[in-house]
Amino acid sequence: MSDTGDTGRREGGRDGIRGAALGRAPVPLSVLDLVTVGAGSTAHAALRTSVEIARLAESRGYHRHWVAEHHSMPGVASSSPAVILAHLAAHTSRIRLGSGGVMLPNHAPLAVAEQFGTLEALAPGRIDLGLGRAPGTDPRTAAALRGAGRLDEAADEFPRSLSELIRFLDDDFPDGHPYARVHAVPGPVQGPAGRPPIWLLGSSGFSARLAGELGLPFAYAHHFSAAGTLPALDLYRQSFRPSAVLDAPYAVIGVAALAADTAAQARAEVLTGALAMLRLRSGRPGLIPTPQEAAAYPYSPLEREFIEGRLVDIVHGTPDEVRSGLDDLAKRTGADELMLTANAHGGEARLRSYGLIADAYGLPVEAPEAG
Repeated sequence: MSDTGDTGRREGGRDGIRGAALGRAPVPLSVLDLVTVGAGSTAHAALRTSVEIARLAESRGYHRHWVAEHHSMPGVASSSPAVILAHLAAHTSRIRLGSGGVMLPNHAPLAVAEQFGTLEALAPGRIDLGLGRAPGTDPRTAAALRGAGRLDEAADEFPRSLSELIRFLDDDFPDGHPYARVHAVPGPVQGPAGRPPIWLLGSSGFSARLAGELGLPFAYAHHFSAAGTLPALDLYRQSFRPSAVLDAPYAVIGVAALAADTAAQARAEVLTGALAMLRLRSGRPGLIPTPQEAAAYPYSPLEREFIEGRLVDIVHGTPDEVRSGLDDLAKRTGADELMLTANAHGGEARLRSYGLIADAYGLPVEAPEAG
């Protein structure tokens, strides 16, 4: 491993944002973990798999491991990213950990600042705070989270809530502000302390433009909104203004990707996630089906069209096919980092996929540390 690559891994890049491309990877590779729960399995097993994935990712040179906030989805066990990240921090030592993201309208800014200040104290210099504007669920569940009267207000208030969150993290409300004597703890009021870099996440132009105007890093959800990737990245870059955080744009895209020993095996695995998404979009959310169930499902013509449309946007196949697909995607989008999510029924398939992709790119092999 080169000295530059090793330094990038130890420090998470000079600014805690930029990563280092290792091996033959065109850009840094990272993990987006949806903590999926397969039929016949449990949330306990899914969370145990997340630890295994984080440890594998750390040992193979993936730059960061993010967990996404979702609610009222039986097939996803990541309703509490901060809790999961604390657990992952206890089982890793180098890889960056973060939210991909926390849905800010669901939470009071002070609560988020306290949670991530605590995470920063637990794992100094390794925490990312990715923020989204969507609820991460359906409107009824969002109403239960926020209060029915706050649904529209919460989304519209995102820039104000973001500004408030940043001031809590920096402990710099001006004199006379109602919160001037309110402190997020752990935080700067206790003495010099680092704080996690803030990322804006999105699947539309709103967060892309806002991230650019504020000079923040941006993560786009290509894995479920591929048609909007290039317009959003163009808008981010065009809107970008240098800041104390970044002197140039830094864009990550989430990519659905799964490698297996054969193309047929990979298709069987990604079909499970596609069927789960079909059921979710049809108002029938459930656990991730088994490959056997997904293969035997009686798809209608419209359902088959939906499924094939999903599979087109998932980079899947043999390790060489996945590497080629990721290389092409990095080139087409100009993304600074690829964050891979493997949505499949079984934890073993997801683990093997990340290992096979690391092998295909010649990423370093290091023994995971005990813990």
